[in-house]
Amino acid sequence: MQWRTIYRKECVESARNFKWIWVPLVFILFCIIDPLSTYYLPQILESTGGVPEGATFNIPTPPPSEVFMMSISQLNTLGLLVISLITMGTIAGERKSGVAELILVKPVSYMAYISAKWAAHVTLVVLSILIGFLASWYYTQLLFGELQFLHVLIAFFFYGLYMVFVISISIFMNTWTKIPGLVLFLTLCTLILINLFTNLLPHFLEWSPTMITSYLPTVLMNGDIAQNLWMASVMTIILTALLLMGAKIVLSKKEIT
Repeated sequence: MQWRTIYRKECVESARNFKWIWVPLVFILFCIIDPLSTYYLPQILESTGGVPEGATFNIPTPPPSEVFMMSISQLNTLGLLVISLITMGTIAGERKSGVAELILVKPVSYMAYISAKWAAHVTLVVLSILIGFLASWYYTQLLFGELQFLHVLIAFFFYGLYMVFVISISIFMNTWTKIPGLVLFLTLCTLILINLFTNLLPHFLEWSPTMITSYLPTVLMNGDIAQNLWMASVMTIILTALLLMGAKIVLSKKEIT
């Protein structure tokens, strides 16, 4: 009952802030902007008037899987920023205002408090990603050719795990400070550092959560799921669980202090 009440409260608060409307719309925009701009690139260049008269365009048409990966790349940049923004005050803001103390003095466990807020944001973000993926798949099918829907669903499953990991990092940072802006900064810095070390040592960090995206083109092309993708997903789940447990430990120590 405690967990369900906090989860429902967080979902209602997101509804009052119109997150259930604007977050999916933003993700749709991120996912369709590249397929549309790629398809209409010749017309866009012609309309700008910066092309010599009589010039012709011989831009090769990218395969559907490559176009869909453009949408995922947008989510990997702007999408991560949006996720960090909507989660940066979920616990830090309540700690700063004193609401967290009022909740935690009652017989509410720290893990129930943290996991319910985490689950509410996971629900919002995962549904938004799914809607964005469906929009990208529709325009990719319409403009560039057939892309197996099953392959898109498989890619969504694995990419969703990575986004859940991102939310978990933000929730963990929420327990360290009461300043939402600092939570945003720490979350983005953590993601940048993980990406940096993964890119510098790709052979040693093949199971890094950030490597999930690099394995998705194969999934989209032929549906094959590489062993490294499975292992990266397992590692992502383990790290997510550790982040949630770490958040519980940090929050309990800080509240007791």
